[in-house]
Amino acid sequence: MAEGIFEYEDKHLGEVLDKVDTAIAKAENDAENAEKDRGAIQKNFYNDVRINTSSYSGMMDTAISIRQQQQMLSERENSWQHATKRLETFKQMKKRPYFARIDFRESGEKKDETIYIGLGSFSDSPDHFLIYDWRAPISSVYYDGNMGKVEYTTPDGQQSVDLKLKRQFTIEEGKLISVYDTDETIGDQMLLNALGSQSDVKMKSIVSTIQREQNKIIRNTSADLLFVQGAAGSGKTAAILQRVAFLLYRYRGNLNAGQVIMFSPNQLFNDYVDQVLPELGEQNMIQMTYYQFARRRIPNIEVENLQQRFDKKLTEAERKIDQFKGSLQFFKAVSRYAEFLGKSGMRFRNIMFQGKPFASKEKIKEIYYSFNSTYNLGNRIEGTREALIRMLNQKVGSELRTKWVEDAVQSLSQEEIHELFKNDPREFKDNDEEFKFLARQIIMKELKPVRNAIMRNRFLSINAQYVQLLRSLPKWFDLKKINVTEEEWEKHVDRTIEELKEHHLTMVDTSAYLYLYDLMTGKKGERSMRYVFIDEIQDYNAFQLAYIRFNFPRAKFTLLGDLNQSIYANETSATLLSELSTMFNPEKTEVIQLAKSYRSTQQITDFTKEILVEGESIESFSRDGELPIVSVNRNHQKMLDAVIKQLHRDREDDETSAIIGRSYAECEQIAEELKNAGESVTLIRTENQRLVEGTIVVPSFLAKGLEFDSVIVWNTSADTYQEHRDEQLLYTICSRAMHRLLVVSEKDLSPLIGKIPSELYRREEN
Repeated sequence: MAEGIFEYEDKHLGEVLDKVDTAIAKAENDAENAEKDRGAIQKNFYNDVRINTSSYSGMMDTAISIRQQQQMLSERENSWQHATKRLETFKQMKKRPYFARIDFRESGEKKDETIYIGLGSFSDSPDHFLIYDWRAPISSVYYDGNMGKVEYTTPDGQQSVDLKLKRQFTIEEGKLISVYDTDETIGDQMLLNALGSQSDVKMKSIVSTIQREQNKIIRNTSADLLFVQGAAGSGKTAAILQRVAFLLYRYRGNLNAGQVIMFSPNQLFNDYVDQVLPELGEQNMIQMTYYQFARRRIPNIEVENLQQRFDKKLTEAERKIDQFKGSLQFFKAVSRYAEFLGKSGMRFRNIMFQGKPFASKEKIKEIYYSFNSTYNLGNRIEGTREALIRMLNQKVGSELRTKWVEDAVQSLSQEEIHELFKNDPREFKDNDEEFKFLARQIIMKELKPVRNAIMRNRFLSINAQYVQLLRSLPKWFDLKKINVTEEEWEKHVDRTIEELKEHHLTMVDTSAYLYLYDLMTGKKGERSMRYVFIDEIQDYNAFQLAYIRFNFPRAKFTLLGDLNQSIYANETSATLLSELSTMFNPEKTEVIQLAKSYRSTQQITDFTKEILVEGESIESFSRDGELPIVSVNRNHQKMLDAVIKQLHRDREDDETSAIIGRSYAECEQIAEELKNAGESVTLIRTENQRLVEGTIVVPSFLAKGLEFDSVIVWNTSADTYQEHRDEQLLYTICSRAMHRLLVVSEKDLSPLIGKIPSELYRREEN
């Protein structure tokens, strides 16, 4: 890079930072004034309110006066929040105002135009932008184009420019470190610098190193379903988080973070990515795991968690049934069963009042099926609720003169009477009128649980209904289609009933259970949700995806995953793509393939892809590093020694280390042994734990989506990782490594490692 260019850009950076300083001073002043205004209104709130309760009009004036003060306070609160947010943005900008520059000429123009691109826009006057937001339409030219004619999308359609220069900057704490000119999308040097740095307990934004394929994902606004299939470390998740930030920017005013939901693999991962959007100046979207999504709907039942699902051992028949229960076939079967319930078969429960049925299940059934056959399930439930509420209102009248009510009124204390009056007038023309008032209050209070039971559909019996669905299935579904006998099915249903009695449900049953309940009650889903993101799609089954789609009927979906990284040996993702294609309009579906892996060095990627039968489609990014080490040990102690030796080496080089074992029990053991040997390690016990600095020990099913400088794969012996069935799991574990990979085994090495060409790793015998 010519010295003159560096000097020019250094001078330009100084000029921009001076203007940022001016903006910071103004924002600080605005925030201070807004804070003073807010404080003054709060302090004088009651002094400025005209209180007059002597007459109706006086009370109205008082209410209006209070409302005006509240509005003023709310306006000042908003002003203060806005000024504080702007101040925070400018302070971030001071450290790194921009990362790129492009020079281009628009068609029909005589002069070239220069723009600088950063995390957010910055102008020193309404029409003069010093920095453009990376999400602005013109910024797409930086990510997508080589030199020459480049097209980019704007809200008004396609535009074309002649790209003359693409320049990249490394700026740290307001100081220009380096300048690169490139005709590539993102210069390899800049990407190498970003990828070569140490990993952290929090994921970082990638806006300065977005690749062309990632940019297509980020800026797509046309697809109802955007399916991203990407190799481990290909930047799927990072691109998706930038996509959320882009959509919030693109549809500002019509879309907020509360209308975007992301389903992630585990809570640990949620914690890992929770700084990316705030770093980009956006609020975090709603984030949850599928387990949390299901669990919050049925608090009284224990739903099978991630560890239980991972550790589960199934017979061949159980595996087939679980596969069927997770299929689109079963989703359609549940939908069909619900249609039958409009004619007959709905199960009901008594609604109790003072130990006796207020409405018997027979009476409720009679009401439910009294409606016209054209009524759908939602309308039937609504009609039934209305009829039961009418019965409730009649019950209030009929209970007025009963002995229990008379006794209850007679035994009321003055305090209780005062409580029952609340804001109602205390003037009655006679004692009888006062008695009726108090009696009505007591009855309504007593009947409140009945009202709640009606409004919350507690007269339905979802447990009995779900069991009936499973019991009746062989009568209207041919079990031969799934290679299961009636006897095997009956045995499975009996086990499900036992689990329900114990308040337990497997994850595969939970989805069907909730879907059936939603159909029974006429639930229409959350229609305000606009975008749904699902990460690690290969760990979902088609039923879950169809159920999420049912829950968010108006949303556009972005699904991302790697069909090579399924962690559940009992389930299959092979049919997932074909089943997905039937859920969305093919014309509104786009599939983007990310084959290049950026996370790991070339040596680690070349090693890990050999674990897979079809790993040849994965490309490694040319970042050089050391060969992975395969350590084959005579006994358990030697295996432990190899791990400790690597941990010491990692510490010397300031590399973050993660020891990944297959099961939680195995991780518990290794963590204990390492602590006894004087090593400082943190065992990740549950997905709700936070990632911490230093060495961590984590079970394979919680390592999803995470990355570490150095990964040690514990005990890759033949009996721990068997052939084929475990290849996706072992690939997932190994591909967490960025710079170093150590694979340790005791005696016989897993055939999945044994098949890897020997030139791709260094073998050690201990």
